[in-house]
Amino acid sequence: MQTYKILAVNPGSTSTKVSYHENEKMIFQTDVFHDSSVLLKFPTINDQLDYRLAVIEKFLKSKDIDLNSIDAIVGRGGGCCSVKSGIYEINDKLIEDTREAKGGLYHSSMLGVQLADELHKRYGGRMFMMDPPVVDELCDYARITGVKGIYRRAVSHALNLKATAKHHAKIIGKKYEDCRFIACHIDGGISITAHLDGRMIDGNDAGGGEGPFTPTRMGSMAVTDMNNRMKGFSHDEIRSLCSQAGGLSSHFGTSNSNKIHAAAEAGDPEASRVWNAMIYQICKWIGAMAAVLEGKVDAIILTGGLMRFDDVEQEIQKRCGWIAPIAVYVGEMEQTAMADGALQVLRGEIQPEEYTGVPVWTGFDDEHQKFDTPLNIRKSSAEANSTPKLGSNDIR
Repeated sequence: MQTYKILAVNPGSTSTKVSYHENEKMIFQTDVFHDSSVLLKFPTINDQLDYRLAVIEKFLKSKDIDLNSIDAIVGRGGGCCSVKSGIYEINDKLIEDTREAKGGLYHSSMLGVQLADELHKRYGGRMFMMDPPVVDELCDYARITGVKGIYRRAVSHALNLKATAKHHAKIIGKKYEDCRFIACHIDGGISITAHLDGRMIDGNDAGGGEGPFTPTRMGSMAVTDMNNRMKGFSHDEIRSLCSQAGGLSSHFGTSNSNKIHAAAEAGDPEASRVWNAMIYQICKWIGAMAAVLEGKVDAIILTGGLMRFDDVEQEIQKRCGWIAPIAVYVGEMEQTAMADGALQVLRGEIQPEEYTGVPVWTGFDDEHQKFDTPLNIRKSSAEANSTPKLGSNDIR
């Protein structure tokens, strides 16, 4: 059997993860933490490119990894236009749209595709993107806001959420497409999503500041508070609060969860208050996703780096354990998911998707009057034509 060599690159809001794979085996992996106080020295996220590239080169050199014979480089996708779930061959349009955050997501993941491109220029190999944060599988009701013409976006840690949900479905002996999950990625950013019939039909806009506050993100706030209390903030400052400078970083000047958690455990009143408020808000959003699924939930799946702290699981269990069994997967499955997707393409088992720059969803068609409720998806998808009308829940 041919041995394929794959490098997976995953820039996040607080770290850069890099892993080297040969077929199904992960040979080496590193996870370099970046404090928000360091990253905020760069004027824009794109300006971090050389800094993150140096991290990758250092890892490769330390492990004596020669990329001159690399078969594939997979970069975590970023703020391109919304796409359906899957693996994509990186093209010039994808690189351009990601660099310019055409999909509206301003987040460190936008560096993944760019890093893959830079490494490809040096070492060759094919370039791929796998399940970027802008995977869009929302049901129609999840899109509507109280302002006409403004719609909610699908922005989540789709790569880890989909991979972990599929893994847990196997663990319980079911197909992912037959399960009803609340899947939560809890780390530097936090995504809380409802999965039904193999689709993420709702969830917080994790890149836009919606949902619980996190180590780096401000979370949901009342519009009146934004207007009244943040008048002196520039557009760039508010954007940074949504992706880098909010949450724990705003309260403590650092996004280092180890330090803040240690202070909370040591009895620091502010650290304890803010830390537990973050968990409290996570629980509220889990409850919201339970309502989306009408209370019929096979499991609440908790994954991400913050699940290394036992009190996170304990507090969620206390407040949400009555909804469904809780499964915990500390860390994430993103590196393996990226490598496995590339491996399937290299072996000819699947064909990669082509990124066109056309969003999955562009608005409601005037002729499409029937809104799809969350629990109508199976029926509506089965009835959909091969070319769906705008507003259909069928993802193309």
